[in-house]
Amino acid sequence: MSNNGREYEKFVAALHQALFDSEKWTELKNIKIEQNKKINDNFGIAREFDLYWEYEFAGITYKTVIECKDYASKVSIEKIDALLGKISDIPDLKPIFATKTGYQSGAKKKALSNKVELLIVREQNDSDWELEDGTPLVKQVMIDIHAIPAARITSFNTKMDEEWIKENTNLDTSSGNLQLNMQNDQTIIEDVGRNDKYSLKELEERLGQSTDTNFGERSLSITFGEAYLHCDDLKLKLREVDLTYHMPKPIHQPMHIDFSKELVGVIEYLGKSSKTAIFKDHVVKDWSVKT
Repeated sequence: MSNNGREYEKFVAALHQALFDSEKWTELKNIKIEQNKKINDNFGIAREFDLYWEYEFAGITYKTVIECKDYASKVSIEKIDALLGKISDIPDLKPIFATKTGYQSGAKKKALSNKVELLIVREQNDSDWELEDGTPLVKQVMIDIHAIPAARITSFNTKMDEEWIKENTNLDTSSGNLQLNMQNDQTIIEDVGRNDKYSLKELEERLGQSTDTNFGERSLSITFGEAYLHCDDLKLKLREVDLTYHMPKPIHQPMHIDFSKELVGVIEYLGKSSKTAIFKDHVVKDWSVKT
């Protein structure tokens, strides 16, 4: 972030707007933050504040101003005095001061005695990823994904029990060429002898789970004691299946998740010794504070 006062004001405003948008009780109030807001004091003099917002609750309007200072050194008591002077003739304002670097001891005492809320609003640093006892939080995750795809059956030839088919169906098997419409998810093998039942699609998945590293085209013959092929609303007794299938190589996909890239900024509340982390898609209150 460049050392530009206006840019810092936008940064502070963006974090607070994200905080408002995450709060359940503010959903109906639609609070919007105004920059460089001018408010007339009791003498009609326009006083400008870096940020301003207001909302109404139980018939009372609550008004808040923030003075934002993008300083390289800690804020002095004179800056707190200046804010108190600006608001002295404007009733019912809640004053807040925001900076990136902190406050001198005199500034803290003066702000506390005059109910000025002190914030440190900044980008993340290494302390945000540690608990109070120094235990590191998860900042990055490396995942090495290994996926085994299902095999793909390219040829599926069956040998039927023709005597059983003649006795139990009206099909004509005299030509020796029985045409069946086999669909992987609807063609079922019921292997009674092995107490097993699976579709051709499930068979492909089983073949893909093989630990054999001989990838590419492969062949397999399965003989049955008592088994039936369920296809085209038919039940046919099977003796043997000869199939060829393609065994694809496992998919290897490394994945790197960097949570720090999602952390937009941090708001430290010095009066409460707590802080809130603003991520791109959510807000985390009471984020760990390293003291």
